[in-house]
Amino acid sequence: METTMEKLTRSDLYSLEQYAEARAEFRARVIAHKKNRRVPLGPIAALYFEDRLTMQYQIQEMLRVERIFEAAGIQEELDAYNPLIPDGGNLKATFMIEVADEQERRKVLADLKGIEDEVWLRVYGFDPVFATADEDLARENDEKTSSVHFMRFEFSAQMVAAAREGASLGAGISHQAYTQQLEPLPENIRAALVQDFT
Repeated sequence: METTMEKLTRSDLYSLEQYAEARAEFRARVIAHKKNRRVPLGPIAALYFEDRLTMQYQIQEMLRVERIFEAAGIQEELDAYNPLIPDGGNLKATFMIEVADEQERRKVLADLKGIEDEVWLRVYGFDPVFATADEDLARENDEKTSSVHFMRFEFSAQMVAAAREGASLGAGISHQAYTQQLEPLPENIRAALVQDFT
């Protein structure tokens, strides 16, 4: 059984030609997989938990769109996306603020400056674990936050053990302008996320 801890290598990827043939089936599998990995936090925010399969899909799509087939270009994509695969004691997610209207979005992102440091996950019986956000590059400026952030949630061995033994998980945001809580997470999501603790 493959573990989520293994990073992707070139040998895990389809060639452009192979991907063209496999894409419809692979995409359907990834969409079904992702259904259990989205955690809505109120009306405009959500966490999308990443793993080896979601990152393989992301890389394959980038290679396809950019028509990248040379080794150096493929390695660049692997280096960009491999850090978003969980390492066994953590969960990794893309956090998105989803406001369709551009003017409204600008105002919301200004109001929610700093929100990326106020997103948390909790294993039942333990203190919340706040996100370490945007380790690759800063995504906020003096005026506003970004609508997309990459997050890592680092858990203690005791928290991981409790989650694997069936403890419920919760998620939330403690920002003064946007406070949300979803506890416990639905069982299908809890079960999918616990798989990331290998």
